[in-house]
Amino acid sequence: MYSADNWKEYRLLDAANGERLEKWGDYILIRPDPQVIWSGEKTHRGWKNANGIYRRSRSGGGEWIKKEVPEEWIISYGDLRFGISPMGFKHTGLFPEQAANWDWFSELIKNSGREIKLLNLFAYTGGASVAAAKAGAFVCHVDASKGIVAKAKRNAELSGIPQNKIRYIVDDCFKFVEREIRRGNKYDAVILDPPSFGRGPGGEKWVIEECLDQLVGLASQVLSDQPLFVLLNSYTTGLSPAANGYVLHKHTKRFGGKVESEELGIPVEASGICLPCGASSRWTPEK
Repeated sequence: MYSADNWKEYRLLDAANGERLEKWGDYILIRPDPQVIWSGEKTHRGWKNANGIYRRSRSGGGEWIKKEVPEEWIISYGDLRFGISPMGFKHTGLFPEQAANWDWFSELIKNSGREIKLLNLFAYTGGASVAAAKAGAFVCHVDASKGIVAKAKRNAELSGIPQNKIRYIVDDCFKFVEREIRRGNKYDAVILDPPSFGRGPGGEKWVIEECLDQLVGLASQVLSDQPLFVLLNSYTTGLSPAANGYVLHKHTKRFGGKVESEELGIPVEASGICLPCGASSRWTPEK
């Protein structure tokens, strides 16, 4: 498992009965998690003293039933800084388990000895974009949501990233990659972080099981002659790391190298387990 165990300002305190208890800086949140299928005593005092609680409704939606937190507060991961705020569908604006991937590809970028041009698709609030830019890459950040891209710009500003290090694109990722192929633009690294389901700015429908193979195939066509890495993430519970990895291998095998696939996880302080949070598949040219 790729474990995000270097956090100091984020802590996963406990997990039981379908929920996780987290501390984001000075504030404790309770959020639902489909991977937490076990019961527990919930003896940690944070369960009773949380600053924010998100609960699912029987109709399938949900809401923050308690939100005694600022509009935004800042947490750090090394020299990276991120704005945290309770958002729709239980989100906080950051996936802390992705820190394991930030550490991995940051070292690759720093040790590459060359200028790295990176494409980040479904880039959300820019955790990976900021980490890659901080490591020295020039990033093209693509997401379909204008509001989410604004949050990504905010995180880059908080982390002291120069404006010319990240190019922001509000667009459907499929359509953008298709245009990049026609234009002949190439990238040394690609990050794909697609949702399980979503819609583009023009109402384009995205279902990961139906679209992932085609997306990765398109993305592989914008890789340069000397690609450094490809990272494919999935948060879909039914999509295994192996299946994720097979898709990536199919479209990178012409470059040689290797694909490694594992679950992403975060250590749970109360139990010592590592909570699974999705799958990551990593391609590198090294055999």
